[in-house]
Amino acid sequence: MQAPLDLRLLATFVRAAHSGTLSATAVQVGRTQSAVTMQIQRLEEALGQSLFHRSGSGVRLTGSGERFLAYAERILKIHDEAISALSDKGLHGSITFGSPEDYLSAFFPALLKSFGTRYPDVEIKVVSAPTVELRTLLHSRQIDLALVSTPNPSDAQDVVRTEPLVWVGSKPTLELHDFGDTIPMALPASNAMDHKAACEAMARAGIRYKISYASNSLAGLIAVARSGLAISVMTLEAVPSDLFILNTPLPQLPSLGVLIAFSESERSPAVEAFANHIRSVLPSL
Repeated sequence: MQAPLDLRLLATFVRAAHSGTLSATAVQVGRTQSAVTMQIQRLEEALGQSLFHRSGSGVRLTGSGERFLAYAERILKIHDEAISALSDKGLHGSITFGSPEDYLSAFFPALLKSFGTRYPDVEIKVVSAPTVELRTLLHSRQIDLALVSTPNPSDAQDVVRTEPLVWVGSKPTLELHDFGDTIPMALPASNAMDHKAACEAMARAGIRYKISYASNSLAGLIAVARSGLAISVMTLEAVPSDLFILNTPLPQLPSLGVLIAFSESERSPAVEAFANHIRSVLPSL
C-alpha cells in the first residue's frame, strides 16, 4: 500500500509551482533552499514522477507536474475546509498577504492583532511591495491576497478605504527659497503611484523639482525627510509624529483608494475570513 502524501510536501510543491524558483519558495515557507529541494524530491519519489524541469533560472512544471498541481491545490483546500468545519478551535491554515509598506506600517499591527486574537491557528506570511509588483505576485499566485492602491477611488469597486497623499517635511512650513529654485524630493521608485502623483502635481503647478532620492523603502524616505535635505510624499496615516504635513505653496495631492485584490486560485476559508476582517476593520483604523 502506497504511503499517504504529506500535506507539507504538497504545500511546498504548490508554492514552487507558482513562484518558479526554489529560492522564492524557501522564503515563503520559512525553510532553507536545500530543505525545499529535499521536500520536492521526496514528493517526486512518493509519486514516482518528475514534477519539475530544473534550470539555472528556476523550475517549471513537467506535464505530470501540471496535472498534479490541480490535485494538490484541491487537497490542501479541502483539508483546510475540513479542519475549519470540524475543529472547535476554528480556522486553520496559512495565508500569504501582500501590502505596500506604508499600509503595513499604518494598519497591519491592528489588523493582525484583532484577527490573530480571533483565529490564533491561522498563520499569516507578509510580503511588502508596491502595488504594481503585488499585482504581478497575485497573477502568478505567489500571494493569496493583497491591499493595493488605485488612483481613482470613485471609479473602482470594493474600495475599503480612501487615503490622502500628503507632502511631508522636517519643518511645519516650507518656503520655496529654502531649497533655491529647485525642490528636492525623496520619493518611492518611479513605478509607484505616490511618485507619479507628486511629479504630476509639481508639473501642473509649474514648480521646479528634482528627484534626490528614490526608493521603495518607507524607512529610507522617512530618514531623508527627517534630515531636511528633501521633502517626501506619503499616505496620511503613514506620516511619523515627528514629521510635518506641508501645504501651501505646494500643490494639492490626490487621494488613493485602498482595495483588496485576490490571486486567481481558489480562496481558502482562512483567506476569505481575513479579507472579511479587513473589510470590517480597516475603514475605522
